[in-house]
Amino acid sequence: MSATEGAPVAVVSGGTSGIGLATASRLLQDGYRVAVFGHGASSVKTAGAALTEIGGPERVLALQADVRDPEAIDGFFADVRGRFAAPSVFVASAGISPKGAKGPAVVGTLSRSEWDEVLAINLTGAMLCCKSVLPGMQEQGFGRIVLVGSVAGRTRPRIAGAAYAVSKAALAGLSRSIVTQYAGFGITANVVAPGRILTAMTGPASSPTNREALSRIPAGRLGTVEEVAAAIAFLASREAGFINGAILDINGGEFAPS
Repeated sequence: MSATEGAPVAVVSGGTSGIGLATASRLLQDGYRVAVFGHGASSVKTAGAALTEIGGPERVLALQADVRDPEAIDGFFADVRGRFAAPSVFVASAGISPKGAKGPAVVGTLSRSEWDEVLAINLTGAMLCCKSVLPGMQEQGFGRIVLVGSVAGRTRPRIAGAAYAVSKAALAGLSRSIVTQYAGFGITANVVAPGRILTAMTGPASSPTNREALSRIPAGRLGTVEEVAAAIAFLASREAGFINGAILDINGGEFAPS
């Protein structure tokens, strides 16, 4: 068996852009075999090529899948097991944060369709993926689950809409449930809660929204996807085995709970 064949397997949902892509890149650099999926064919192709440049074709799998579709998720993880092995690391990074011309919808005008879509992608999708990876992790006696939350789910949301804030806050409950039920099998489940991070979703640093956000961040700058990826990579490591059910805030001091 080659060193590549024996490398641990990590899956990153939403791993075709932003924090997810940065995390997939970091895990490849750390020696994992990495599988990612995203919703758009073009982004999957582009991300797959970029990741292959880092890890080589033998350590990368990039597929198109809809995180809202249980059958698609089951099919994706079957492909991962067939190509590599059962994942020992799962990072839930798939997410959306809809905003209209006047910003996010307030609760009084929030449509049921937007609410359902955001929770389906940001929360239910994470749960479906956890359902798929947990049996294999349990069999291995080892697993690391990292759910990508948000500062909007930790304190009063200033930019994000209600559906997004609720979906991200609820990830903590999912994490704690996994801890209660699976910690005895060597499995950890934690949440990272990024603040304002420079991504395609948040827009350029010069945007009015980002300039306003800077006034609330003691660090005096926005975060980078690489900083979030580094935190996720640590929580995915064996060294983080006694960290379970935690929420790691990554926000430059914008929110610092006592």
